[in-house]
Amino acid sequence: MASEYSFDVVSKVDMQEVNNAVQQALKEIETRFDFKGSKSNISLEDEQLVVSSDSDYKLKSVVDILQSKLIKRGVPILNMDFGKIEPASGGTVRQNIKMKQGIDQENAKKMNILIRDSKIKVKSQIQSDQLRITGKSKDDLQAVMALLRGADLPLELQFINYR
Repeated sequence: MASEYSFDVVSKVDMQEVNNAVQQALKEIETRFDFKGSKSNISLEDEQLVVSSDSDYKLKSVVDILQSKLIKRGVPILNMDFGKIEPASGGTVRQNIKMKQGIDQENAKKMNILIRDSKIKVKSQIQSDQLRITGKSKDDLQAVMALLRGADLPLELQFINYR
């Protein structure tokens, strides 16, 4: 029997699912009557989405369609970092949306403090863009998972490598 159990806390976005959601959103935009003749578009560049449309109102509608497709494909929308709406060429507006990958240092420190303050007998350590939690009891690890799920963090968490 293992003396220590562990799991990793990560925050990853499956970019293939994002690409599929973008394709579905573009198909819906092409067929919708309220977008007929508009210059609405969504493009995926590296880990960033660029959404453009004729006006602020239509841009927000495109973003809503995109978010609904992302949710249906199981992509966490908490990991979307919205840029500001800026004017683009041809009388259109554009918005950049960055997909956050990994846990940044600030949020990792918050999670470390949250785990330490809970008095659960586990150790947590930051490993680049993830957090490793180790403890002697599986129940303690599950309590930490529940604690982190209930915490108000600005990103979606996944728990992997549970052993």
